[in-house]
Amino acid sequence: MATLVFDLDGTLADTAEDLAAALNAALADAGYGPVPLELARPQAGNGAAALIRLGLMFHGADPAEAPLDAMRAVFLDYYEANIAAFSRPYEGVPETLEKLAGGGWRLAICTNKPEYLARKLLDELSLTRLFGSIVGGNTYPRPKPDSLPVLGAIRRAGGEPCKAIMIGDTATDIAAARATQIPVIAVDFGYASVPVADLCPDRVISSFRDLLPALETLGAAASPPQPGCS
Repeated sequence: MATLVFDLDGTLADTAEDLAAALNAALADAGYGPVPLELARPQAGNGAAALIRLGLMFHGADPAEAPLDAMRAVFLDYYEANIAAFSRPYEGVPETLEKLAGGGWRLAICTNKPEYLARKLLDELSLTRLFGSIVGGNTYPRPKPDSLPVLGAIRRAGGEPCKAIMIGDTATDIAAARATQIPVIAVDFGYASVPVADLCPDRVISSFRDLLPALETLGAAASPPQPGCS
C-alpha cells in the first residue's frame, strides 16, 4: 500500500477557533483588542507568526515595530495549554483513518505546526496511534513547501516516495507534494485562501468519506491535471 501523508490543521482537524483564541491572547498581552474568528480562519494553517502579523495589521499596527518574539511566546504558551478546547476532527476523519490503517495503508503527518504541538493535538484528539510518523515544521531544517519534511514523513513511516500521496488543504501542501513529485488530494473545507480547485491538485474531496474512492481512482502515480490547469 502507498503511504498517505496528511496535513493536520484544516485537513484532519478544524483548529481555527483555538488558534484564534491564542492570537487574541497574544494581542491582549501586547495591549491590542481581539480579531474576529472569520478574519483569522483563512490564516489558521499558516502558523503563529502569520496570525500575529494579521492581528497587528487589523489594528493598524506595523508588525516591524511590534514585540513579535514576545507575542509569539505568549501565543504558543496559551495554545499549548488550550490546544483542544474547541478543536475537533472533521466529520468522517477518525473512521476513515481507522479503515485505512486497518487496510494496511501507511499513515504519516507532515504539518508546519511545531512537532511538540502536533503530537499534543493528536494525543488530545486520540489519533496519534494511527500514524507511523509525525513530522512538524521544526523537525527538519526546512518546512513545507520544501520536500524535505514530506520525504522525512514518508521514510519515517516505513514508506517509499514512489508510493506516496499527500492530502492537504492549502497551496503550501500542494506545492510540497509537487516538490516531492507525488500526487496530492486537496480537501475543499480547509483553510485555503482561494478555492482549492484553482490550485490544481490531482483530486479534490469535500468529505473524508470521499477519500477512499479518490485514492482508488488516483493510485500511487500522478494523474493528468484538472481542466484549466497547466
